[in-house]
Amino acid sequence: MRSLRQDDSVLQQAVPRGTLGRMLRFAAPYRGLLALFLLVVVLDSAVAIAGPLIYRDIIDNGILKGSTGLIIRLAILAGILGIFDAGLGLTRAYLAAKTGARIVLSLRAKLFEHIQQMPLAFFTRAQTGALVSRLNNDVSGAQSAFTDILSNVVGNFVLVVLVVGAMFVLSWQITLLALVLVPLFLFPARFWGRKLQAITRESYDLTAAMNNLMVERFNVAGAQLAKLFGHPKEESRAFEAQAARVADIGVKRRIYGQMFLTALALMAVFATALVYGWGGVLAVRHTLDVGTVVALVALLARLYGPLTGLSNIQVTVMTALVSFHRVFEVLDLEPTIRESPRAAEIPPGPVRIHFDRVSFRYPTASEVSLASLEAVAVADTGPQQPVLREISFVAEPGQLVALVGPSGAGKTTIAHLATRLYDVESGSVSINGVDVRETKLESLRRRIGVVTQDAHLFHDTIRANLLYAKPGASETEIADALRAAQIFKLVSSLPKGLDTLVGERGYRFSGGEKQRLAIARLLLKAPDVVILDEATAHLDSESEAAIQSAFEVALAGRTSLVIAHRLSTILKADQILVVNQGRVVERGTHVELVERGGLYAELHQRQFALAP
Repeated sequence: MRSLRQDDSVLQQAVPRGTLGRMLRFAAPYRGLLALFLLVVVLDSAVAIAGPLIYRDIIDNGILKGSTGLIIRLAILAGILGIFDAGLGLTRAYLAAKTGARIVLSLRAKLFEHIQQMPLAFFTRAQTGALVSRLNNDVSGAQSAFTDILSNVVGNFVLVVLVVGAMFVLSWQITLLALVLVPLFLFPARFWGRKLQAITRESYDLTAAMNNLMVERFNVAGAQLAKLFGHPKEESRAFEAQAARVADIGVKRRIYGQMFLTALALMAVFATALVYGWGGVLAVRHTLDVGTVVALVALLARLYGPLTGLSNIQVTVMTALVSFHRVFEVLDLEPTIRESPRAAEIPPGPVRIHFDRVSFRYPTASEVSLASLEAVAVADTGPQQPVLREISFVAEPGQLVALVGPSGAGKTTIAHLATRLYDVESGSVSINGVDVRETKLESLRRRIGVVTQDAHLFHDTIRANLLYAKPGASETEIADALRAAQIFKLVSSLPKGLDTLVGERGYRFSGGEKQRLAIARLLLKAPDVVILDEATAHLDSESEAAIQSAFEVALAGRTSLVIAHRLSTILKADQILVVNQGRVVERGTHVELVERGGLYAELHQRQFALAP
């Protein structure tokens, strides 16, 4: 556990000015609920001070004067007010919780929507577990803190004002004596408030790190890697170390909170003793009624509870501000892939893709707005090197253009630029004569369909995964897509058919089966442009032949970019681009490139064992 001196760096990370205003703006749509809540708070506080005043009358006008009837009536009234007070307390808690839940629901929804708008580069550098922590822990912490502000801070403030006013009416001398100790509440509040603020921020960071470790180890790929490399003890020790840090900071947080409450409780005991002492002396001297002394003590008991809460106001408010600020940090990240105000729909008709002198390098963390989120981002190891250099080619409508070359040559990057998952550094990518940076993203993504080498399936049913491409597809359309992808028989043989869960990332199916489901999803979408990034890499020879036949029908009339290591899959391509070290070093048909005797011919010889 780190020492307090080591927490100084955390203390220096002050919440930016304006965070409170932004937090309150999320509450603006719920003014009606907040007004009703404040009304209930005032009524609840008024009932709270009515009880001690009734006790005063029971003693002074009932017990001391021997009026049995008055005692009974006032006792019944006190009981009724107690029931009313309990109901108001429940109503106050309900309204605070409901308002807080609605505000945080809108915050969580906005955060999820904003993260979805971030570019692919963001997700390649962001730690998934840390992002999930922001969406879950920090937003939940913001909800809890906001509810505390409503139910405790606001309610306690109103109650303190009314109680102090009632005490002054009963005896301004004793009230002043009791309030002399109030400044002593401020010292522990200021000291422990700063410490708890630092501990809260550190606790969130440590929890995010632990969540990230769990997310990485609990997905199928991570679990498989851990098992295959056989380091379960090391994995357990690593997690235990992370969990120990979270536990340590939790203990520290609890101890500081308890020390704070203990100090405040002692202040309340001293104040009560003073009131009883001086009030008792005044009662003996007949300058103060006995009932008034009892009422003052009862009011004092109701005063120091709210004062304790208000003395902790710095902690409560700062906890809310820290939680909201951590959420705002993500909301303030600027998406680097933006839709231009002049963005237009892609012109209808067959699609022509044109790469004009395109150069590109992958962005750094600072260039995808992640430099300010060290707890979320994966740090850069150095400046990024150019991936593509002066790439130019045209894919005419209906043409199949194949991209081949060594691994890491830049083939997949070309596909990413065509779909505008990244923006070019120089040059341009245009579709039907319109730069993709000037097209509406929805229009661009609607016209292009992609199947990657490691096709992703959501942990949902087969039907849901297919409908993701075309939500309104009919059963007939789904069946036709499955048949074209050569997987209809398999799906039909499953006990639940289309309602079968595919498992996380589709791991309940083999690589080839998962790939054919992804191909079926593409065929269901029926886009104008098809990009296949090693789409048949996981298929056996028989399945590959069947899929190739399906593709010949499905890709007819559509512009296609096919990235392939298996040269057998692109023998009929209209144009083959050989990419090496970020440049197009050869281009032509299969026959032309083999006859040329360059890099393509060398790759062909390796795969087919043919003479040059």
